[in-house]
Amino acid sequence: MKKAVTFGEIMLRLATPGYDRFSQSKQLNANFGGGEANVAVSLANYGIPTEFVTRLPKNDIAEWCISELRKYNVGTDKIVRGGNRVGIYFLETGAVARASKVVYDRAYSAIAEVAPGMIDWDSVFENAGWFHWTGITPAISQGAADVCLEALKVARKKGITVSTDLNYRKNLWKYGKTASEVMPQLVEYCDIILGNEEDAEKVFGIKPENFDVAHTGGEVDAADFESVCTQLIARFPQAKKVIITLRGSINANHNTWGGCLYADGRLYQSKRYDITHIVDRVGGGDSFMGGLIYGLLTYPDDDQKALEFAVAASCLKHTVYGDFNLVTVAEVENLLKGDGSGRVSR
Repeated sequence: MKKAVTFGEIMLRLATPGYDRFSQSKQLNANFGGGEANVAVSLANYGIPTEFVTRLPKNDIAEWCISELRKYNVGTDKIVRGGNRVGIYFLETGAVARASKVVYDRAYSAIAEVAPGMIDWDSVFENAGWFHWTGITPAISQGAADVCLEALKVARKKGITVSTDLNYRKNLWKYGKTASEVMPQLVEYCDIILGNEEDAEKVFGIKPENFDVAHTGGEVDAADFESVCTQLIARFPQAKKVIITLRGSINANHNTWGGCLYADGRLYQSKRYDITHIVDRVGGGDSFMGGLIYGLLTYPDDDQKALEFAVAASCLKHTVYGDFNLVTVAEVENLLKGDGSGRVSR
């Protein structure tokens, strides 16, 4: 089986325990996470050969990070070394009506100072069949955006399937360019486009009619997003499939979750899950993308099944602490069969 390659930043995650606020916590739990690394871990857990590419400094924190990735069978041989620091993000988990908060400390991280020519993409893509990136990477710096474009050109030349998660993060676009200026050229290389109810609007000005993300009441109708999918396909004709994640936020601990997939003029809609006791929703979109890539590779002629696998996998992620979705194919398949009882497995 050909390998899947992901490219982006991995950060040290420092989170307050439980539902503590930053101001009251006397300790922080340490993990690692980042959009593309999270996808790589999911794929590796599902048995897909996976390579995560980034730039990390030569220090003990970076070695710790690499050892965590290797623990989950993610390939790290193509990580380039240089720079002075690993980026950090701080997380305060919200509860009920209080939203979660993320504070970034990632300026001047090793990947932010990456430049074209530092990564040998011909070598990286040897025996690769899939390349995944997210809108977070080109938001980090001009250099990261340039290297992402460099990778996309090589991937296209080699005929590799390319996917992106639009992943708009307003707090990251600070180097003088906007997402609307940078993203279109990059998305033109993509076969698979994933977004949520805000990404297409914030990046491309494409939005569903009569929809307010802040007032879903837990109900999100997939049919409302068919026009978003068709507009994205029209703008990026290289794309074969557009997928939208559908999150209905009742409160910070209780969400509804589903998705829709548009391909060949048809809209597929998934089962909807009611997630009543969220453990950790960070990485939810990444777990969806990991499940989707696995589904599209495993069921290439069944878009409905690929979509259902992605939604079920990401539903389970909401029960797992940390950025990584540490679930197996068997666990996802059990949920797909309707086994959501949570009974002890003996």
